[in-house]
Amino acid sequence: MSVTLADFRFAPLFDVAVASRVGCGPTTRAENQDNFVVIDFDGRACRLQDQQPLCLAVDGWPAGYGRLAVLDGMGGHGHGREAAEALAAALLAMPPCATPDELSEHLDAIHASLQARFAVQGVVTARPGTTLTLLELRASGVPLLYHVGDSRLYELDPLHAAPLTIDHVPATVAALAGRLDEASWWRQVHGRHAPQIAQAVILGNAFSDPARLSDPLFALTPDNLPCWLTRLADRRAVSLRPGAAYLMATDGFWSCTQPDGFVASWPALLHDEPNALTLVERLFGLLENDPPAGMQPDNLTALVVRPLARHADETVLPVETSS
Repeated sequence: MSVTLADFRFAPLFDVAVASRVGCGPTTRAENQDNFVVIDFDGRACRLQDQQPLCLAVDGWPAGYGRLAVLDGMGGHGHGREAAEALAAALLAMPPCATPDELSEHLDAIHASLQARFAVQGVVTARPGTTLTLLELRASGVPLLYHVGDSRLYELDPLHAAPLTIDHVPATVAALAGRLDEASWWRQVHGRHAPQIAQAVILGNAFSDPARLSDPLFALTPDNLPCWLTRLADRRAVSLRPGAAYLMATDGFWSCTQPDGFVASWPALLHDEPNALTLVERLFGLLENDPPAGMQPDNLTALVVRPLARHADETVLPVETSS
């Protein structure tokens, strides 16, 4: 099952494309439990339903706002795809948000509502879960990030592939407790891949109390993160630099023996400044034609955003310093 879409209207600011597949190579999963959400500046939207694109218009969507998200449904009692679909549908019904607090308020409420919907006789372990990595594009101001789980947002330029999110995994729980230093955390999270998660939408979180699963979502903020991770807080404004590309992806892209080495090959895909669709196709082609050692079968979703060059008389949004 394969979906590739690029006919979205984000000009003159962005070029956007997305693709989702059940997997690459001879062995794949039984179904695609990933999902995505795109709402463009005209209110045209798309998500997956039953593994097929469902495109529609969002009534009353204000011009100049956009929404981009990738989701990776997981586990529970076999309802990972349904969990991701339910969250994707809720994202299409959520109004555009102008501040990080407003975005957090709406998404935390959606989490609580879906958690109640998927609860099975109050048994927490029966709930499925889904990651969410979301960019809210605002008519004025830099985009807003909201992140839960172990999907990622990367900034790509011709020299670097830099993660802009923190994986919600046991190693991060240990880092917050002071049991892992910076080098150990990067080695455990980006130097290898383990399919374990410490937080997901609907599922809940293991940050509040690592001995049990707590119902609410737990935001990683500068107040609770070690100093070397504060710049990657879960809910913040994120400037998108002209000349760079931004990749939102599910963890199938780095489910291999040495994920940091494979990710380090991605900047070479930008050698001739490809548009968003071409970059998406190249990422999938790399997995098909030159897969990394130990690649595991997994669902794959990639959404690429490329800031477009602006005319000199257009308003330029403030740009943060890249780390």
